[in-house]
This record gives sequence, structure tokens and C-alpha cells, in this order.
Amino acid sequence: MRVDVVPTAEAVAPGQLAGATVLVVDVLRASTSIISALGAGCAAVVPVAEPAEALVRARAARADGVLAAGERRGLPIAGFDLGNSPLEFADGRARGRTVVFTTSNGTRALLAARGAAAVGVAAFVNASAAAAWARAAGRDVVVLCAGERGHRSLEDWVCAGFLVERLARGAPGLAPTPAADAAAAAARRYAGDPSRLAADSPWARRLVRVGRGGDVAACLRVDTTTLVPVYLASVDKVVAGHP
Repeated sequence: MRVDVVPTAEAVAPGQLAGATVLVVDVLRASTSIISALGAGCAAVVPVAEPAEALVRARAARADGVLAAGERRGLPIAGFDLGNSPLEFADGRARGRTVVFTTSNGTRALLAARGAAAVGVAAFVNASAAAAWARAAGRDVVVLCAGERGHRSLEDWVCAGFLVERLARGAPGLAPTPAADAAAAAARRYAGDPSRLAADSPWARRLVRVGRGGDVAACLRVDTTTLVPVYLASVDKVVAGHP
């Protein structure tokens, strides 16, 4: 089994994900918000690229209880029902409902992964469960980081390294690429205290400045759930799953 890490959605090469199990990572905050929403009883999350599309789709299905959620540059979008906060989703307001979701980076990464054999959503909060889910499939694994507007983000890179190390613990013959080795080395610097990313990550610091420090703290906790959301590209929905 081979494991690779792609630093941004834009860095995915044509055909690179074909036949692989992909773990999509956007720690701050899309991955963590999706995990939180589904853990609190949300029926499904539909990732879309643009806010206008999210509003159109949510309004068209309003009678069915569909909500629009998302952010741009870390801030809620005018006219949307919810932002991109794992704490908002945790309160159950999306319970039993479908959420049409668009974010600056995370939903774009999910859409970029549609050509994979299987796609799971990973973050610090479900790192061990996500690694176990990916390992159980027996395929090559690609950890796809959302990044930040085409650039590598520290928190996604470190989380990818956590996933690589957890994959290796249960698969002694795992063959990491140079990118996977580099991510794992970065992760080891935060192994004892990932919460230090709140100070080290530029995006974390921005979120704190706009009043989202509680979100940042929630996103940097490790293994608080065994829920592994699965993106079913054939029906265009992310649904709850388990390893």
C-alpha cells in the first residue's frame, strides 16, 4: 500500500486519484464542520463550489428542509442559514436536514476528489478513525489537503502527517512518498500538542481575530470522534460513516 499527500486541491494531477482511497482534509474548518454536522444528526452535506449555486439549490429544496451553509474568507455569507462553524453545527440545528455547503477551500477539495475510488473526510478530530477507514479498503491512499487559496496550509499539512503516521501503525508495509514523509515529519513537531497550531498557523490566527477562537480550539482536538464522513460522488452527498 502506498500513501501520498497532495498539499492543495489545485495540485491534484489528472488521473492522480483514480483507484485510490482519498482522505480530504480542511482542518480549519470545513472538514471539522462536516464531521460535527453529521455527528449531530445532519442527514447529508452537499458540497458545491460557489455561494450562488448553494443558495439556488437550497432555495429550490426549501420545502424539504434544506439549508445553505458556508463562508468566504472565514466569514459567514449573507443570506445563508449557517456559516462554517463546527460549534454551530454541533447544536443540532441541522438535525435531520440536508445542508448545501460551500467554503473557500474545503468544498473545492471534495469536488476535486470525485475521481477517486472512495473519498472520506478527515481532520484532527477523527484522525485515527479516518486512517483505519482508509487502511481497511486496502487501496493506495492519497491525503488531499484543501490548503489556502492554492497554497499549503500548515494545519492541513500537519494533520496529513498525523494521518500518514496512523496509517503506518496498522500497515507495516506502507510505502510513503516523499511528500508523505515530509508531512509526517511536520506532524512529529506537533505530536504532543497540536493546539500550538492556534499560534503557529496564519489562518488560525485570522480566525481568532474575527472572533472564531472557539472554532479553532475545537478543530485542534485529536480523536474526539470515530465518525468518518464519506463523500458519495455518484449522488453528490457526504453522509455519515464509520471505520
